[in-house]
Amino acid sequence: MQKWQKWTTAAVLVLAIGAGFAVTGHSSSSAPKKDSVLNYSLDGDVQTLDISKSVDQYSTTIIGNTESNLLRLNAKGDPVPDLAKSYSVSSDGLTYTVQLRSGLKWSDGSALTAKDFVYSWQRLADPKTGSEYAYLTSGVKNADDIMAGKKPVSSLGVSAKGNTLTFKLEKPMQQFKYLLSFAQLMPQKESFVQSEGSKYGTSAKEQIYSGPYKLVGWTGTNESFKIVKNPNYWDAKNVKTKQVNWQVIKNAETGVQLYKQGKLDRAKIYGTPEIYEANKNNKAATTTPLAVASYLEYNQASNPYLQNEKIRQALNLATNRKTLASQASGNTRYAATGLVPKNLVKAANGEDLSTYINPHYQYDTDQAKKLFKKGLQEVNKGKMTVTIETDADAVVSKNTVDFLKQSWESTFGSDITVNEKIVPIKQRMQDASNGNFDITLTNWTGDYQDGVSYYNMFKDPTTGTNNGKFKNQAFTDAVNKAENQDANNASARDNDFKQAELALKDQANLNPLYSWKRIILNRPSVKNVVVNPTGLQLDLTHAYRE
Repeated sequence: MQKWQKWTTAAVLVLAIGAGFAVTGHSSSSAPKKDSVLNYSLDGDVQTLDISKSVDQYSTTIIGNTESNLLRLNAKGDPVPDLAKSYSVSSDGLTYTVQLRSGLKWSDGSALTAKDFVYSWQRLADPKTGSEYAYLTSGVKNADDIMAGKKPVSSLGVSAKGNTLTFKLEKPMQQFKYLLSFAQLMPQKESFVQSEGSKYGTSAKEQIYSGPYKLVGWTGTNESFKIVKNPNYWDAKNVKTKQVNWQVIKNAETGVQLYKQGKLDRAKIYGTPEIYEANKNNKAATTTPLAVASYLEYNQASNPYLQNEKIRQALNLATNRKTLASQASGNTRYAATGLVPKNLVKAANGEDLSTYINPHYQYDTDQAKKLFKKGLQEVNKGKMTVTIETDADAVVSKNTVDFLKQSWESTFGSDITVNEKIVPIKQRMQDASNGNFDITLTNWTGDYQDGVSYYNMFKDPTTGTNNGKFKNQAFTDAVNKAENQDANNASARDNDFKQAELALKDQANLNPLYSWKRIILNRPSVKNVVVNPTGLQLDLTHAYRE
């Protein structure tokens, strides 16, 4: 993982394109097989190709490989120019100036211009779009007022003149260079979006592409499709693979068997304890950082029991995270030390940030019982019945809910009944967004390698990712401090994050459970695959078969 570097206060910072992406996991000087074809899978269904509305990792994987942004992460996790030729940052960190490459085209041959980026940023911030990622624009001039409906989208601090894009910020943002590589901020052609209307992004034909590949054969619901080389991509000559076949494979064992039969080039073995145990010693197995946090969200908007702080604290105290990570996941997860997962980024002192901010969640059933009884008395509605909701396609998630049910019911006895609701991921996400849940098990991959990628989600009850709708002023103040007065002080920011984590723990707004390990069987003959701990986890731009 790369340590965050403090933004330069010199006049400008200019980056030029690197010499391609380094090989991940293997090194080779061999030439690619002519017109190579690769075979990959997704664990779940693609939900949408609408760049502004995509939130799930499966849609992001396809969007990230068929679209491009100004920058793209290389094998070291560093943003390097893609559609941009170069960019510079003002000495105060408040102005980013980006020069686009000349002659950029969409997959349909039409010109791709700086205005397409302006439109995409405006569309994300526009409350009419209803994007859960709108908060990413916060910090850009007027973005907060636009999201609140107080100013028009045209006032957003993103402008275009010829081949030059200018971003005006209200405060320095350490994560801003990562946003310039982010899938939900990739360019969109306004005329195309408007002509497609409600059909935009609902199938492969209802989208145009700016990246190395084009999607073919996805109807919006089918589970087999492909991406093919986009000849209009600016760097098409260095895209060595003509086609990548994709399958949606929800059963992890099926994926492993297809890998062993040579029908897939990659299969995860961290999906179930049994699969991990059977394949962990395979020579092709590789472990790479994966910044995914799993945590429980409590509905603090409508559930009277979960509105009670003592009850939430009791549930957290009755959660044995070490045993949970061991038993429910078969050691394919790390026990959580807080909201921020292991392997996201290092703190300024060199520690993993998750270690530095550790607020020390405890497992204490005696204290849990005392708090739970007091909480029930305060609520005064009798015994508590609560439902935990999770994804039907995730074995570890189902194991987790089973573990929590047994643990909580054995701790609190007849005072609680825990029900399980196992649904498809699409329904779980809709229920979470609509507030139609008691407790939901959420898995969140960081958008970029910075703590703000997690803390920003919960600063306000109106944030689309704050499904529990809680307000914790001490938490919000700490995050705001990290983003404002301490924005250019790495040590101070880390301490702000520590205070934010402590505030979450004190009010038990969330229940962090575990963070993930990514253990994959990778085809040794496939080179130049880039994997990232956050954002676009699998980038096949320069991948090829040897």
